[in-house]
Amino acid sequence: MTKRVVVTGMAGITSLGDDWDSIAAAVLEKRNGIVRMDEWDVYADLNTRLAGPVPGFRLPPHFTRKQTRSMGRVSQLATVAAEMAVRDAALLDHRALRNGRSGVAFGSSTGSTDAVRDFGTMLTTHDTRGINATSYIRMMGHTAPVNIALYFGLRGRILPTSSACTSGSMAIGQAYEAIQHGQQTIMLAGGAEELCPSEAAVFDTMFATSTRNDAPHRSPRPYDQDRDGLVIGEGAGCLVLEELEHARQRGARVHAEVVGYGTNSDGAHVTQPEAETMGIAMQLALDNAGIPGTAIGYVSGHGTATEQGDIAETQATHRILGRKPISSLKSYFGHTLGACGAVESWLTIEMLNRDWYIPTVNLTTVDSRCGDLDYVQHDPRLMQHEYVMKNNFAFGGINTSLIFRRWQS
Repeated sequence: MTKRVVVTGMAGITSLGDDWDSIAAAVLEKRNGIVRMDEWDVYADLNTRLAGPVPGFRLPPHFTRKQTRSMGRVSQLATVAAEMAVRDAALLDHRALRNGRSGVAFGSSTGSTDAVRDFGTMLTTHDTRGINATSYIRMMGHTAPVNIALYFGLRGRILPTSSACTSGSMAIGQAYEAIQHGQQTIMLAGGAEELCPSEAAVFDTMFATSTRNDAPHRSPRPYDQDRDGLVIGEGAGCLVLEELEHARQRGARVHAEVVGYGTNSDGAHVTQPEAETMGIAMQLALDNAGIPGTAIGYVSGHGTATEQGDIAETQATHRILGRKPISSLKSYFGHTLGACGAVESWLTIEMLNRDWYIPTVNLTTVDSRCGDLDYVQHDPRLMQHEYVMKNNFAFGGINTSLIFRRWQS
């Protein structure tokens, strides 16, 4: 018998703040967290200068040197977001975290790039003096979940999900399945990413980045006919997933129930999205939840503001769900890569519970080639729904779809 899985804690760190009130205030002001990165001017051939950095991030004073010596910025963001979510779940210092039935599923596109640079310097200069005992730990692809597990003393499963833009959503999906099938009781699930010009260059070389360098707050523009590409961001998000009966026994507050997860791959091209398999991932999530497409009230889209991505995603969404309300949170934070699925899931659940849905900022005129959907634009929309869907799609043709249900005790 499968277990029911609920969200008992959640938190995030973004370019607009780390709490709902800060982000909601920015939404009402039609303001995003995108800035011009003057320090990137040293990269002469880099076309974009836009990004969504987290301003003023500092580790809390109770983090010790021993705890942080193996953490680069991506692990710091991840662990702080995880601690915020664990606190929200009232699980700090709870014995359940250390009984072997609690684990972590977490992802990022890469480890900390400062450490990658140090190894690169070694290879080009033949000098190892820039390498130390923690360099690899900060660089490795599973640095975030490992550091989270060490920080909390978790003895359950570690599920690393380094799958680019689906790292965070896949972590939530895998954590959900681990609890659903009785393998774990509690999972810390999410994703993180630190900002680096190398990540902007990945997309810049494909002419996929926005170059509105003199008007940073006017970009990105997901689904808009005048979009000119994506903007890279950074941040972290974490959900605490818990088996329902365990949550009930300890009197936990429940934010939402996770009821569906679908994932697949395009099997066609590394970087060109496929609408058909995107739609199949959504249908897999619906089948897993045991509900029809008509039950979905709102879709938190991937919405990167790239031409091929926006068109394929929205056409797939219309084919599977019909004309549903949709918006893209990346218009506020930029594309936070490994963090986006987790940050957007956190805020999607907040919207579900508040009946207040965030519009896509900078969306003025919907591209006529996009699917026939009800694009939430201009102002927040008051809606009440039972089910919402969160979709993310990544390089390598990796597709994910999550479904959250309003909690009714």
